[in-house]
Order: sequence, then C-alpha cells, then structure tokens
Amino acid sequence: MPLQDGKTLLIVNPAAKRGHGAEAGRHALRVLREALGVHAVDVVNTSKPKDGIELGASAAGYQNVLALGGDGVIHEVVNGLMQIPQADRPALGVIPVGSGNDYARSLNTPMKLDAALRAMLTAEERPIDVGCCNGEYFDETLSFGLDAGVALGTVKWRQRLHISGAPLYLASGVDQMVNHLDTFEFHMTLDGERVLDGQMVMMAVQIGPTYGGGFRVCPGAAFDDGIFDICYATPVKLPRAALLFLSAKNANHVDAPEIHFECAASIRLEFDKRPPVQMDGEPHVADSYDITMHKHALRVLVPTSA
Repeated sequence: MPLQDGKTLLIVNPAAKRGHGAEAGRHALRVLREALGVHAVDVVNTSKPKDGIELGASAAGYQNVLALGGDGVIHEVVNGLMQIPQADRPALGVIPVGSGNDYARSLNTPMKLDAALRAMLTAEERPIDVGCCNGEYFDETLSFGLDAGVALGTVKWRQRLHISGAPLYLASGVDQMVNHLDTFEFHMTLDGERVLDGQMVMMAVQIGPTYGGGFRVCPGAAFDDGIFDICYATPVKLPRAALLFLSAKNANHVDAPEIHFECAASIRLEFDKRPPVQMDGEPHVADSYDITMHKHALRVLVPTSA
C-alpha cells in the first residue's frame, strides 16, 4: 500500500468549502497518523493563492503528497510537483473538500471525507497524464468561452447562494447563457498538422471526462492515454444552449449536431478576441494558447475500485 511506503505530506487548504477545509484537515491528519504512525505524516496549510505551488515544489523527499481541498489547490499542487524531476516526484493523492471536486470524481475517489481517507490508505499508484498550456500545468480541464465563464462565475454564486457541486454550476450556467452567450472565431492546429477554422460558443480540452461538478463533457476521455479530448459547440441560441448544457450532465449531448469532438496530443489555439479561459477552475489570460501533453507525468493514488 503506497501510503505505508515512505513519508506523506498532507497539504491542506483550510479555506476550502467556505472554511470547512480547516476542520477536514485536522480530522484527516488524525486518521492518517492513527493508520500510518505519528511521524509518518507531516501537514502544511496554504494561507494565500499560489501557496500550493510552492508547497508542492518543496515536497521532494516525500513518497506521497495528499492535497486536501478543491480543484484549485490540486491544480496548484500539481504545478508544484511538476517542478520536481520526475524520478524524485512524489505520488499525488486527492482528498476532495471543494465545490466541484472534478479531479477526485474522475479518479473515482469517494466524495465523503472518511471514505476518501480509507480509499487513500488502500489506493494504488497509476501513471497519469498532465497537460500544459503556455507553461502552466493542468490536471483535468482547460476550457474557453461559455463553459469557462460558467466555471469562473461560480465564485460569485458560491458566495451569494451558499451552494456547491452541480447546483452551483447550474446557477452560474443560467447566468452565463442569459448574459454571455458569445460567439468566438477560432483557428486550431492539431498535432502540428491538421488545421480547423470555425466558430464556437464553448470549447473544452480535457484530460479526464468531467468538469463543472460532474458534467461529462468528454465522456470518452482517459487520464492515461496521452491524448487530449476536445469538445466544442458551434453557435447556438439560448433555448437550445440550455438544453445542451443540461444534457451534458449525463453525456447526452454527444450526438447533437452542434457538438463536435477532436483528439490530439498537442494543440495551438487562436481566437478573434479573448474568450474567458479557465484551467481546473483557475483563470488564464493570453492571446494564443500552446497546449502540450505530458504523458504519464504523475504517479497518482487511485482507489482500488476505480
């Protein structure tokens, strides 16, 4: 069992899930130390944005790093771990305490805290892909347009409605479709050869199948195949956009004529104007996007039932 081999660092975002991360971190530390030994687990808390990057980058020497929080802290920890040479890079485990928890969901990690901790204690290491856009790494999703606006808009709706998960993304989605259903022209080069020009209202570049609290936007995506799955929607009016948005929850959008899929290991993207952009829920601003796949770059602790 990997957590019993070597030392583990627990990185906690105490602000996760409106402050619930602090108590979740204390509980996780107690459980892990009871199972592995007092001296087998160290803990550090993030205190400001980007702390997770620094803490992940300084984790060389640990066998495992467990990130406790939402997709944002996982994104930061991954960017930190990727600064460590691959031969010395600790394995990553995820304890979901966030609003979307898409990375944990795609790994089949249980959403309840104690169940997630039990899963980590018996998890197996698997080699997992990591994406990179303009020098910043992402573990699950990079998206543009409407869906990026939905993800970024969840901050406002989380504070206003005190909700999380799929209801949070639905609230933000309604707001974005009513007020920001914008069309963007794109120029996309796949694997340095194939060129696509078109229009879109949303585009997702996926490593795993879900984002937005479990919407299965690219249901065929796999974490370990070395390929990005790309989904984009051509321009569509509000009623139809709402139907497609809701149908993506259970992957019922895949046969719609407005929905298109591509696959590639490298992508270059340009737009006629800057769309909203998010990576694992974090904003990204650029004029063009060079996206590359790092196949099997991370060892990730995956529950044995996955």
